[in-house]
Amino acid sequence: MNDATSPSGVLLVTGAAGGLGQAVVALTMREAPETRIAAVGRDADKLRAAFGDAHLQIVADVGEAEGAAHAVERCTAELGVPTQFAHCVGSIVLGPVARVNPAQYREAMRANLDSAFFMLSALSGAAKKHNTAMSMCFVSTIAAQVGIANHEVIAAAKGGLEAMVRSAAASHAAQGIRINAVAPGLMDTPAAARFLSSDALRDASAKQYPLGSIGTPDELAGLIVWLLSDAAKRVTGQIWTVDGGFTSIRPVVR
Repeated sequence: MNDATSPSGVLLVTGAAGGLGQAVVALTMREAPETRIAAVGRDADKLRAAFGDAHLQIVADVGEAEGAAHAVERCTAELGVPTQFAHCVGSIVLGPVARVNPAQYREAMRANLDSAFFMLSALSGAAKKHNTAMSMCFVSTIAAQVGIANHEVIAAAKGGLEAMVRSAAASHAAQGIRINAVAPGLMDTPAAARFLSSDALRDASAKQYPLGSIGTPDELAGLIVWLLSDAAKRVTGQIWTVDGGFTSIRPVVR
């Protein structure tokens, strides 16, 4: 089997043009510059703005089975079978469930759960076909682990993702495929910009976390890159929470 951190390693990143995707690519290039990278996104212009002429840039909507299959097939054809995979696709839908219309619900499931399932299916199939070891990391949210008001839709989608990760890790362990997920709290990314659009909102958000700060893409990317590496070769089927203590402890109120 291929070594997931060998010089010929291939990293496939979905949602690559987003804040977290770019951070994962940048950190990988610093720590393992020999890694060949496929950056996947729905918008060619955004991919080019993020990476210029670097990396293999694949335009695909992985919220559809055909898009996920295309991303894996093109990466395999041009770089080799992916040995590492970071799924940085997702969307944020907040509001009382009665105010979420069916189209918003379906889109949230497509972006957060369907995309993960279709990528898992395409990648595990490729790994089996080519007898290749692989490490995968998906992105969940703390809302899947603790009740937070008005997060019903995203909690349902990411809760399904977490259950999928555990089951898939069991299914594919004997094949040398490791599958984990990270569950961040609020992060300072473009996707969360509307929640951090003023100093007052930023301060109020930070106070919800015992460590008193908002997470950054670089912090989460560090964990993702570690989970994909051989340093974590004994880790699979785990959900790693990165939330400044939000889900496990309470801040001291001053």
